[in-house]
Amino acid sequence: MKPDVAWDKQALLDAPLFAPLFDAIAALGADGFPTLEALNALLDGHGIAVEQGHVLHFVEQGVGRLAFEAQYEPRCYLTGGVQTRRDNWHDLLNALVWRVFPKSKAAINVRHYRALTGADAAANTVNVGGGSQRGAVRDTNTLLDESGVIVACADVELAGLLRDFRWKELFWQRREQVQGSASENPTARMGFYLFGHGLYEKALNPYIGMTGQGLLLPVAPEFFGWQRARQLAHLDGLLADYLANPDHCRSTRELSPVPLLGVPGWAVQDADFYDNTAYFRPGRRSAGGRSPGQAA
Repeated sequence: MKPDVAWDKQALLDAPLFAPLFDAIAALGADGFPTLEALNALLDGHGIAVEQGHVLHFVEQGVGRLAFEAQYEPRCYLTGGVQTRRDNWHDLLNALVWRVFPKSKAAINVRHYRALTGADAAANTVNVGGGSQRGAVRDTNTLLDESGVIVACADVELAGLLRDFRWKELFWQRREQVQGSASENPTARMGFYLFGHGLYEKALNPYIGMTGQGLLLPVAPEFFGWQRARQLAHLDGLLADYLANPDHCRSTRELSPVPLLGVPGWAVQDADFYDNTAYFRPGRRSAGGRSPGQAA
């Protein structure tokens, strides 16, 4: 089955929202949708493994009623095999995120596996935000995996603007300090890096209303002067360490909504653009929810 959107390597390399994936995309061929074999070739020489030490590899999607060990998260945890459908954007982008953020993706897999096997006793508590019967831990980690945005921040005032939904102040009045791409910008004090593969799929056709779920991670100011590869490797380690703490990512309230087309450079923008309150919604985080990167 052909994908809904044709493979256009150069278009992806020209799209600023895809900046974290640029190096992985550049390594793929220009002709034809990337194959499973091409995705596995991206892993060669990088020594990527899952929590159990098994080497990461992409495998065909299982069909029919699968035993527990053959289901998506258990199979990944127990064998390193990530089930991947051919000619499928969602799964292709998932594979690319695995290549760029391998430690963080493995950490999410651990959280799912522990929740599924009962190793995480609190995983089945009801999610206050959504009320899902699947459990708060799996809901939160799934939301991060699908729609997450890593927000690197070296300025507490900018972090406060994000948490308090003060979008015009953050994205327009302070835009010189807000970085919309993974690149060297020593004047920046906040940067946005798409993580969720579902969000990357939406970014194939960006639209007003497109919103990610931001996870604030504190960084030193010099972080923004580093080259992209070093930035991404550092963020991968920070996020993986954050997820390794069982007290983290237990509630969707830990994530901050981010109207993505407001990030500087990610759309055609002027001051009036940020007055669209249907997209840049005002509000304030409730006192009961502590945001990531905020002091306990």
